[in-house]
Amino acid sequence: MSHVVRAALVQATWTGDTESMIAKHEEHAREAARQGAKIIGFQEVFNAPYFCQVQEPEHYRWAEPVPDGPTVKRMQGLARETGMVIVVPVFEIEQSGFYYNTAAVIDADGSYLGKYRKHHIPQVKGFWEKYYFKPGNAGWPVFDTAVGKVGVYICYDRHFPEGWRQLGLAGAQLVYNPSATSRGLSSHLWQLEQPASAVANEYFVAAINRVGREEYGDNDFYGTSYFVDPRGRFVGEVASDKEEELVVRDLDFDLIEEVRTQWAFYRDRRPDAYDGLVEP
Repeated sequence: MSHVVRAALVQATWTGDTESMIAKHEEHAREAARQGAKIIGFQEVFNAPYFCQVQEPEHYRWAEPVPDGPTVKRMQGLARETGMVIVVPVFEIEQSGFYYNTAAVIDADGSYLGKYRKHHIPQVKGFWEKYYFKPGNAGWPVFDTAVGKVGVYICYDRHFPEGWRQLGLAGAQLVYNPSATSRGLSSHLWQLEQPASAVANEYFVAAINRVGREEYGDNDFYGTSYFVDPRGRFVGEVASDKEEELVVRDLDFDLIEEVRTQWAFYRDRRPDAYDGLVEP
């Protein structure tokens, strides 16, 4: 019997406050559950604006602990209610002065499985993330969820092939890539990099982007979120480049084994020859 997972993602416009933003995502999650989805993921720092367009200390107020902060606790309740795995990207404070761009992973029964912290932190116009975030220090975990093995890679990480490969070596079947990327900066890469990474590592990728403009800068987030399979093919249509959207797709996980047997990229790796890749 085929192993098909119905998966969902949300690309959302900023509402203006955290409470309404979370409530909106809760409704999207409930709708995804009504459509039969068993896993859903949200965009980068989903419960806040993309405040990294500016460098102002007032924006540390968006940070909260993971997993003991209010948003992750609320999402644990939502997971229990809907029976879905939920990928929850938030601004994390570990302790005073220690802040991370983080995604919590919650299983379908509401249990907290762990978190991924973004490794690669940009510092360019409109994306002043080094002002806020330390580089991730928790590796590339793959979470054994109710739907299978799920990994997370966040936004700017997607430009770096090493993490994609780490997730594949750890057994990932589906990797969520929550993002906030703007029109003109990287749109020509958006439908290139994640499909290529799905092919190179032979798993499914959920690529999520924000949509619309927000009050802290000129970034025009262009949506076009999608799922892509291990052959690099979009699963269904790509989402709108202007409108908020809930995307629900069926992912045939049997395709992963089929592709890995046919293309055999993992068999033909040469880690014995790659020492130079990690030299400073």
